[in-house]
Amino acid sequence: MKNITIWHNPRCSKSRQALALLESAGVTPEIVKYLENPPTTTELETTLKKLQCRPAQLVRRGEAIFKTLALSEKNSDQEWINAMANNPILIERPIIISDDRAVIGRPPENVHGLLEP
Repeated sequence: MKNITIWHNPRCSKSRQALALLESAGVTPEIVKYLENPPTTTELETTLKKLQCRPAQLVRRGEAIFKTLALSEKNSDQEWINAMANNPILIERPIIISDDRAVIGRPPENVHGLLEP
């Protein structure tokens, strides 16, 4: 069985749904409450590689801090990563990570793709 980690926000319905889907598939993931224990820049970089996406694609743009930071496509990938590391509320949720791949759990059914061999 793969090691599965979920960056989880218990207050988010999509995050709770993704966790329930994992558990119903017989997976007991490591649960990281990323707002309390934010990922490091290195963890974000590793996860972005597994997601195969750019940092700007992982940012929740509706958050108030996003507007305050005034991030735009002109910012470097490292600036986006630093912003998420310093303000984890910006990280799209949930993120489900296995040894070699990761998915964003929006919609929660995306976790199924991670469970397939």
